[in-house]
Amino acid sequence: MARGDEDLTRLPSGRHRLSRDYVAHHQRSRILGAVVQVAAADGYQALTVDAIIAAAGVSRATFYQHFRNKEDVFLRATDAAFERMMERVVRAYTGEPDAISRFSAGLGALLDFLATDAATARACIVEAPTAGPAAAARMDDALAAFAQVIAVNMRELYPHYPDPDLLAETIIGGIYQVVYRRVRRGEEADLPGLRSGLLNSFALPDLNRWGPDAASGT
Repeated sequence: MARGDEDLTRLPSGRHRLSRDYVAHHQRSRILGAVVQVAAADGYQALTVDAIIAAAGVSRATFYQHFRNKEDVFLRATDAAFERMMERVVRAYTGEPDAISRFSAGLGALLDFLATDAATARACIVEAPTAGPAAAARMDDALAAFAQVIAVNMRELYPHYPDPDLLAETIIGGIYQVVYRRVRRGEEADLPGLRSGLLNSFALPDLNRWGPDAASGT
């Protein structure tokens, strides 16, 4: 099984009893997994359809049955990866008793996910921002989704703080920059160890000074 939860093993050759839908799903999964592997190894700019089909072990015709071009397949692959990241985060913080616990659990789940899937981490964190306007917009959407999770908890912690959305955007932007530098240097395995430091960096005790009248300046 390849990283990124995509199966790169080939189907048996010749006659088989596998359904057409199963075969199509398996082909798509192999192609998406290959995209992540090739993009992580060679960079998005060097990504080609030839490289993808070679890594996936499918024909060119099969590739074009499922995807329009390399941009289309890269966007689909990174969309799926960001969805898996968010699922891990939500699963981790669901049921935690308070905002700080939810923030800690969600951040830990994200860092663990990236540490255990280096190819997906590099494809999404390092390569996606270089893959054109559509990929950059998808990255913005993903960061905004993570920031929204933080904003909800900031409102619970500091109900009178005047701009929790901006605060959450700042926090997620800082986390992204820290993660980006580690992933770019190939230090994904170090990410889980950063959780405590990141939590301390964004503890923001001074926010407690914001009272009911602080936003109006009175």
